[in-house]
Amino acid sequence: MSGKPTHHILVCASFRASGQAKGVCNRKGSTDFLPYLEGEILDRGLDALVSSTGCLKECKKGPIMIIYPENQWYAEVDSEDKIDEILDALEDGEVAEEYAL
Repeated sequence: MSGKPTHHILVCASFRASGQAKGVCNRKGSTDFLPYLEGEILDRGLDALVSSTGCLKECKKGPIMIIYPENQWYAEVDSEDKIDEILDALEDGEVAEEYAL
């Protein structure tokens, strides 16, 4: 990837200002899926950058994943199957409605 990526995928890691990762998304394993997400992006040849974030203020629906510039917010992203469906939709220029906020 060179320059700005086409897509930026944000995954809530519940980081607080102090740097501590504590919160619903983190406890539900949001960061456990980062390697899988990165691998899928590479395997699919997607021009995307993944970043873990501080709290995204949707704790009751976490783990949260956002895709920009589409501004697609996804809730309860807690399995490889859900990540696959979301990335399939992204590749097709669609939204994975079942998980969309």
